[in-house]
Amino acid sequence: MVGYSSKEEHVHAVFEKVYENYDSMNSVISLRLHKRWRKDVMKQMNVKPGDTALDVCCGTGDWSLALAEAVGEEGQVIGLDFSENMLSVAREKAHKAPLNTIEWVHGNAMKLPYEDHRFDYVTIGFGLRNVPDYMTVLKEMHRVVKPGGKVICLETSQPTLIGYRQLYYFYFRYIMPLLGKLLVKRYKEYSWLQQSAQDFPGKHQLKHMFLEAGFKHVDVKSYAGGSVAMHMGHKSS
Repeated sequence: MVGYSSKEEHVHAVFEKVYENYDSMNSVISLRLHKRWRKDVMKQMNVKPGDTALDVCCGTGDWSLALAEAVGEEGQVIGLDFSENMLSVAREKAHKAPLNTIEWVHGNAMKLPYEDHRFDYVTIGFGLRNVPDYMTVLKEMHRVVKPGGKVICLETSQPTLIGYRQLYYFYFRYIMPLLGKLLVKRYKEYSWLQQSAQDFPGKHQLKHMFLEAGFKHVDVKSYAGGSVAMHMGHKSS
């Protein structure tokens, strides 16, 4: 893995550049399925009015907004990201909604600025693969979630089905960067994003990392032939 500062700086530079077209490119790359996956994950989370949630690496805020709708006026949602440009898009979406229960915070997933046992839910959507150290972030999310609370990661994974696996890698290595070049003139940035997906642990390895980070048990669900997976870690009560 690239050294902490170099990877962190590189990722920051990428997202500061792609923020304007990030949502539209997500829809193109995932064939708009990312919204369906997140909706299904939200059903499994069973968020209640009045709950508190932290959305780590919130990006342009879609998951934060969905959480805010679920917790209602009595709840609280914090969307945290280290890219001010991505947060600017999130703030604009929230202003149009409007939802008053979201706070947007410029912060680092490696060192969350919150006390222990603060949130009912902590989420991270397609952001864990971009951090310098996966285990550090998992432990930080475990620290700030309440006893009995849940930490949910929705992320790219490594498909195991022969044939589909090769097609997946071909798409991420060649097609996705080409789409980035043709649609938003960002070949280098989307070429790097495919590399981060290819290097990310598979679902079984990530489940083991969740357990190592302190969660008592972990629910796993795969989407899109195993190319995307949800991990829901439960903290001991």
